[in-house]
Amino acid sequence: MADTEKPEEGAEGAEGAAPKSKKKLIIIAAAALLLVGGGGGGAWFFLFKGHGAEKDHAEHVEKVKPPNFVEVPEIMVNLAGSPGERVQYLKAKIVLEVKDDKLAEQIKPTMPRITDLFQTYLRELRSNDLNGSVGMFRMKEELTRRVNVAIAPAQVNAVLFKEVLVQ
Repeated sequence: MADTEKPEEGAEGAEGAAPKSKKKLIIIAAAALLLVGGGGGGAWFFLFKGHGAEKDHAEHVEKVKPPNFVEVPEIMVNLAGSPGERVQYLKAKIVLEVKDDKLAEQIKPTMPRITDLFQTYLRELRSNDLNGSVGMFRMKEELTRRVNVAIAPAQVNAVLFKEVLVQ
């Protein structure tokens, strides 16, 4: 009985091996297909898709307009000080950065008001208020706030100093 069972096990083993090898072959073929398809898709994305993005970026850069600048007349004021102290003066050349020409034209008629606001603020400062970059930053922020109030609802991007001299 043992002799007859052994050949049957061999026959079953041969039949069982054929389906397993077909499954392995199908799995390997599917994996190879996914690998080739994924590699091709990745190559297309990196080689061809990227060029359109550079073109879109170039078009966007062309649409961005450079800012316009509006000159404020030179301002010279005496700084606040304690009685008996030497009088100190502040001389400033200021430029307003605006978004476009239309806004620049809107600001020019209000320039006397802007100059007045700047002078009244600057006359209240002391020389130690302007010490260091922190003092300059505070002065710049306050001048920006004041000019934006004067020309509301329009807005100035920044107040820029061309020259600041404390003497």
